[in-house]
Order: sequence, then structure tokens, then C-alpha cells
Amino acid sequence: MRRITIASVAALACLAGACSESAPTPDPAPGAERSRTSAAPSPTSDAPTPPAPPAEPVRRASPDDVRVATAVAAVEHLAGTVGPRPGTSAAYRRAARWVAGRFRELGWSVEQQRFPTPAGVSWGIPVRGGPSTNVIATRGDVRPGRPWLLVGAHLDTVPQAPGAEDNASGVGVLLAVAEALAGRRSRLPVVLVAFGSEEPRGPSDDDHHYGSRAYVAGLSTAERGSLNGMVSLDRVGVGSVLPVGSAGDGDQVQRQLLAAAERAGVPAVSDLEQRSSDHWSFVRAGLPGARLGSTSYAAYHRATDVPAVVSRDQLGRTARTVVSWLR
Repeated sequence: MRRITIASVAALACLAGACSESAPTPDPAPGAERSRTSAAPSPTSDAPTPPAPPAEPVRRASPDDVRVATAVAAVEHLAGTVGPRPGTSAAYRRAARWVAGRFRELGWSVEQQRFPTPAGVSWGIPVRGGPSTNVIATRGDVRPGRPWLLVGAHLDTVPQAPGAEDNASGVGVLLAVAEALAGRRSRLPVVLVAFGSEEPRGPSDDDHHYGSRAYVAGLSTAERGSLNGMVSLDRVGVGSVLPVGSAGDGDQVQRQLLAAAERAGVPAVSDLEQRSSDHWSFVRAGLPGARLGSTSYAAYHRATDVPAVVSRDQLGRTARTVVSWLR
């Protein structure tokens, strides 16, 4: 099954269930079904066929599988090396290629969904219009209409900020989650998305969240009906308590995340009426979504939003909560 684009259906990872494998197998090419073949003895051979070794079960992912160093390295690269990366800029394209490469190194199949972003004013600075991309990571087979989960984080920044907390922190946790899930099972298939052009280019909701709105627009009716939950990771590297945001007066995904944080030993707090991230694109379309992050900090949308702002411990708390939710 192909990945989700504006005109196509997504390839999602078949991770749930009690499946077992003897070893990880390569992901199929987009649009292709995974094929399994068995070797047969030559019809001219009289040698008996040895029995196949028993398959070893694939272990379920655990919060203990999180490597915080993976998230920290992403923050340092995106904010320290790439720097400011508005969604239509050359810097954003470099960042998107880097994130795609990291997903591939971790064993995920990657495609980029291209979408238009208008010119505008982003946090006081004019920005050019043009194409941007969502980086979409999937694994294995998925069938339309079967339940699935999505975790996303926006990759772009406002023009004046290197964006360590906003939002290299979210992308770093996304990569740490991708690593924790590598070769392990989750309760449902999972798609990971680094969204483009989340930052505002005007004053209204419709001047925001271009990448996630494009993604939602490309979902089929079956995919919309079977999405069990979307989590946006946005500003997740500051503070010692993890905000768990709902776009309304609480919802199922927020409740699940609060329970997941408790299981992972992470202090968390409910944050109601939270609409200022990519989960809102899903919720406004009638789909289940929530947000992790949003602790206030002095460097917000400033040139001082550098890697030193971000707490290693808070990155770990967030990643552990996400894996607890997915497992």
C-alpha cells in the first residue's frame, strides 16, 4: 500500500498483534505488498528437507528502549548546524533530507509529501512562498481500514530562530521513538511524520499548520475512520513536568497519554484547549489527536533558542511517554 500523499494512500507499519519473525525483513517498496516465498527442494534431489527453525517472537517495544542521546544529537544538528529553517527555505530542505536519512538508517521506509506553502509574515519577518515537504516514515504492510497510530513533529522554524526547543526537540524525540521501535512490536501499526510549514505566516488558524493540513487532506475515508490517535510533539525539551494537551475539554488520546506517562514514571499535567500545534489539523477534521509539550520559556521564537536551552531529561521523559503509549 502506498504512503499517504494528497493523491495517494499511506504505507503504514504492521507492528501490532502476536506476529513473530525469525529476523527483521527489509521494508517493501512503496506501493508494493510484502512478498514471502519459501524455498523448495529440487525435484531431482532425494535429500530430506531439514525442518525450519522455530521463529523467535519479536519483543514488544518498551520505554527502556529509548536512547536519549539520539534525541540530543538531533537537537544539536538541527539547531546547531542547520539553524533557522522556514518551511520553504533551502535550510529546510537540508533538514528534511537529513531527517529522511536518519529514518532510513533506523530501518524505516521514507517518502516526502510535497505541498504548497504561501508567502506571508512569520513572526514579524516576511517569508517566501513555495513548496515544502512532509517526511513520512513507515514500515512493513498496512491494509486500508485497519487501526493505526501516528506520531508527528514539525521540522520548520520561524526565520529568526534556530529552533532547538521549537521544534528540534520534537523531531529529536520522533527519531528516538523510531529507534526504540526498530525491530520491536507496538500495539498498532505506526506512522511517523516530520511536518513542514507548521509555523505561522499570518494571524489565523488557516495561516498555520500547512504540512499537517496537507497530510490530513490526503487521507482516504478508510484511513480517517481507522486512525486511533495522533500525537504532536511540539516543544518537548523544556521543564520537568510534561504537558499533555487536548484541543477540547479532554479526549481519548489525552487520557491515553496521561495514563502512558504514569506507566512510564513521567510527571505530567493536563493542558486543555490546546490548539497551537499540528494535532489541531486532525482534530478540526474530526480525527483523534493530542499534543505533548508547550512549557513556556524565554527563548521562544528568538535567536537564543539554541541547544543549551533543551533539557536532556525532558527529552527522555517525552520519548518514554510516547513509547509507553505506542506499546
